[in-house]
Amino acid sequence: MNSNDIRKDFPILTRTVNDEPLVYLDNAATTQKPESVIRCIEEYYRNYNANIHRGVHTLAQLATDAYEASRQKVQTFINASSIKEVLFTRGTTTGINWVAQGFAKYRLHEGDEIWISKTEHHSNFVPWQQLALQTGASLNFLPLTEEGELDLQATKEVLTHQAKIVSIAHASNVLGTIQPIKELAQIVHEVGGVLVVDGAQAAPHMKIDVQDLDCDFYAFSGHKMLAPTGIGVLYGKQALLEEMQPIEFGGEMIDFVYDTESTWNELPWKFEAGTPNIAGGIALGAAIDYLEQIGMDHIHAHEQQLVAYVYDQLTKMEGVTVHGPTDVSRRSGVISFTMDGVHPHDLATALDMEGVAIRAGHHCAQPLMRDLCVSSTARVSFYIYNTMEEAEFFIEALQKVKEFFSDGFI
Repeated sequence: MNSNDIRKDFPILTRTVNDEPLVYLDNAATTQKPESVIRCIEEYYRNYNANIHRGVHTLAQLATDAYEASRQKVQTFINASSIKEVLFTRGTTTGINWVAQGFAKYRLHEGDEIWISKTEHHSNFVPWQQLALQTGASLNFLPLTEEGELDLQATKEVLTHQAKIVSIAHASNVLGTIQPIKELAQIVHEVGGVLVVDGAQAAPHMKIDVQDLDCDFYAFSGHKMLAPTGIGVLYGKQALLEEMQPIEFGGEMIDFVYDTESTWNELPWKFEAGTPNIAGGIALGAAIDYLEQIGMDHIHAHEQQLVAYVYDQLTKMEGVTVHGPTDVSRRSGVISFTMDGVHPHDLATALDMEGVAIRAGHHCAQPLMRDLCVSSTARVSFYIYNTMEEAEFFIEALQKVKEFFSDGFI
């Protein structure tokens, strides 16, 4: 299935923006939804809308079966060993906070070390920053190359048995850097640490096998992989999830409530308090069906073709600086860049007038922006429905914008 055929499944891609055909290149922020996912949501609300798990009537059973079937699809999608290792969350941010406050908090003491990288999204930075303040553990930064890649040899040298938690993004939302998670897991485990992975920018774009990676926790979001907002996944090794404490309490996550204490439900429901995003969970399963039909290896290869072309064109453009790895095979479908004399917000606004949607700002990565010595960047990010024609149009539109701002400065 080529990208032109895939595009037919996405209703929004037929619209115009500012009287121009939409060229949507902001997929790292959120992806568009195929007709099958939209229909899945509508089907739930039209035909079997009910709360899940405890109801015995027909609609409740239908909703529960569909929701739990999605959990099984997630298990297969990431190759978790059991559905007990698949927790539904509101998204990556929630998953990482659950690990920080429900697991790491009880393991950390003064003198212990938390290690993250300077390339992290705030969702994988601030929770650890705050946990360090709460526990007295120190927050430390993993050694990176100039292109934002993890320096494995230097990492071996700095991690000691004081390194209790190491958390890193599988793929950077700014630089596009794909980190060597499997190799890092081995280093972390050799010193007795626990590896947490932010998979928000990786799970939608490449085949993920959590058992092969041997990470301890892996969090990702549905809305970045064709599903609705408000649904995500936290994978955790079963033994660690048994140890982890819930940080939200209420219905469904309990086993029995006594007058002065309570016991918790078994995994994975131990952590899923309250009525969840049922439609979102079911639709995540539909999104996984769609992705699996195309094939994650095909998705990754297609994105790399687009990235290779755009990266080459950007590096040839005078006054443009591209951030991140120069080897595009070590990139996800994300490219961040700056243009001399043009603020990224102005750049994005001008491109929007051409119908091209990109992201501009600090991308929730202010520590990285400081290291790059910029306040913000422009970011293009690709997905399965983007075509080479769109990539070429983006470059043409960017050249027009560059000429416009250059003429304006004369």
